[in-house]
Amino acid sequence: MATPKLMPFFILVVFHTMLSSSSGSNSDLFYPSAKGIRAAYFPSFNSFSPSSIDTQYFTHIYYAFLVPEPSTYKLNVTEFDQARIPEFIRALRTKKPAVTTLLSIGGGGSNSTTFALMASTQATREAFIRSTIQVARKYGFQGLDLDWEFPEDAVEMSNLGLLFEQWRKALDNEARVTGKPRLLLTAAVYYAWKFTVYGGPRSYPAAAITKYLDWASPMCFDYHGSWDDFTGMNAALYDSKSNISTHYGIGSWIEAGVPPKKLVMGLPLYGKTWTLKDPKVNGIGAPASGVGPGDGILVYRQIVDFNSRTNATVVFDVESASYYSLSGSTWVGYDGVRSANVKVRFAKSLGLGGYFFWALGQDNGWDLSKQASNAWKY
Repeated sequence: MATPKLMPFFILVVFHTMLSSSSGSNSDLFYPSAKGIRAAYFPSFNSFSPSSIDTQYFTHIYYAFLVPEPSTYKLNVTEFDQARIPEFIRALRTKKPAVTTLLSIGGGGSNSTTFALMASTQATREAFIRSTIQVARKYGFQGLDLDWEFPEDAVEMSNLGLLFEQWRKALDNEARVTGKPRLLLTAAVYYAWKFTVYGGPRSYPAAAITKYLDWASPMCFDYHGSWDDFTGMNAALYDSKSNISTHYGIGSWIEAGVPPKKLVMGLPLYGKTWTLKDPKVNGIGAPASGVGPGDGILVYRQIVDFNSRTNATVVFDVESASYYSLSGSTWVGYDGVRSANVKVRFAKSLGLGGYFFWALGQDNGWDLSKQASNAWKY
């Protein structure tokens, strides 16, 4: 697949310049241009307490996730969520500086078929939309986020566009009727066009995303993993040998016509691990015999511990703006402090709306969160 036409000169110049110097109606309220979006997802199922979130590094926090019932398409607010959501909202309301809270729906472990059926008719979309607004208002969220992974074909992508249109109109109407600020509407996405993750080539409804969403959040990670029999970077900024990179993914959205300010770039707080076939052959793309520690995944704080505990060799790869660590036959690819700095400056240089992390509780203290925040602000 060819790289988007605008990318080779402009973005590569920006990218290498950075590396050479690096070691809607709610718009003003929710993402003032000087501030930008510095967001993160809070996985409700982990042990990380919402009261532990240091909001000086963030402007927006997503509660992840709720999912729709497979028959009614209303959100399933479990007993666990009925307790966890108030704790989340209560903790963040007392934080200074304040952050905007969004309810994220879906996630990688959700049932894509349920979303496909929900989005297939006006009536089922309406039932879902009405429920999302009711739940958001009941608990005090300020926005709604969709993480449908992934619409599987052109029909489902078209229905996604219809869902965004109907959803945004319902949010506008609800705000007019109640006099409350409109709920934000955002979505986690992948490449803009012709991507083949869990399905054949298909493209997102870029025009609907531009018109109806406050922003879209490309998930710029999971480029390589346990499905590969070789080592690879989880979130390569650039890859001269393929289009599996953030450079390509963000470029696809810009070329599709989505304004850069409506794109919020995803960053991972975790890495991927492999067991090398031959410890002496250990670069990027080295043959692997299987996954490494953590069943193929280590979060950043675990990687820092791994590096210290095993006295690992740590390498920064300039092209991908990523690190890898070596210890015996174990290989770990991940983002570190320098990665966060380069990638956030990359996003800012393109005029993107901001960035987000997956996920809170995975950082080493606030090392990457602080680095990214400082890179965006300064």
